[in-house]
Amino acid sequence: MSETFPLSSGPAALLDPDPCSARPRIAPPASPHRFRSRIGVDLAGGFYPAPHRYRLYLSAHCPLALRVSITLELLGLRDTVTTTLLGRPDETPEAFASLRGAYEATWHHYSGPVDAPALCDRWTGRVVSNHTPDILRDLAGHLSDHVGAGRPRLRPAALAADIDALRELLDADITHAARQAAAVNEAECRDAGLKRLLTALGRLDRRLAAAPYALGDELTAADVDLWVALVQLDTEHRLRLDPDAADQVSRHAHLRAYVRRLHAHPAFHTTLPEALGPDAP
Repeated sequence: MSETFPLSSGPAALLDPDPCSARPRIAPPASPHRFRSRIGVDLAGGFYPAPHRYRLYLSAHCPLALRVSITLELLGLRDTVTTTLLGRPDETPEAFASLRGAYEATWHHYSGPVDAPALCDRWTGRVVSNHTPDILRDLAGHLSDHVGAGRPRLRPAALAADIDALRELLDADITHAARQAAAVNEAECRDAGLKRLLTALGRLDRRLAAAPYALGDELTAADVDLWVALVQLDTEHRLRLDPDAADQVSRHAHLRAYVRRLHAHPAFHTTLPEALGPDAP
């Protein structure tokens, strides 16, 4: 079930705008802009797993939304979780108005930003969560219970801590370090960022030389995170590096092969607008 709207409204999680800060500071909206209810955690609160109960609002050019979209596809949740693709308010007024209505239903006199990705409850019209890591955990841990067998276990309990640790490494030493390495006016900042980026890429390249997936022999949520981070690095951040730095970033054969291999998988091969298009299953 999907509704399609053309462009992106941007990610909900905001990185520190200063790329030369030592580490990325993830700045989720402060209350009342942040909503972090969970599905299946507090059943008395009403957010229990049920097919067709929830709607996801996603942004076309947002890497967080791409992680959510791939996860939906891998888990076979396209038919049970409605998805709506957001653009700018003037381009997708109906979708934007619907999401704002959910925020206003959740917080009386809400006047803050309308962020996506956002998971909303269609029964009450309220926002469940606009915190992407929690959304991904709930898709893999609760809503996927209603789909058939044969789907990957994206978040097995034994690997949960490793999945979260890899996500933090990707945010800090790939995405943030790449932004730092592209800083035009700060040579020291640029060199430090490039060093951290190349060190992290080297570690990941060696890991994939020994196993087919990020955490071993099975595809998990860590692969969704890693693949999106590598694609964003190649299509966005690498283009802002100087030629020598861009060449060094491209020298990791196992990472390149990994990106190509997963891109052949239907869940990874489909771009976000196509995945949420009117012909989607």
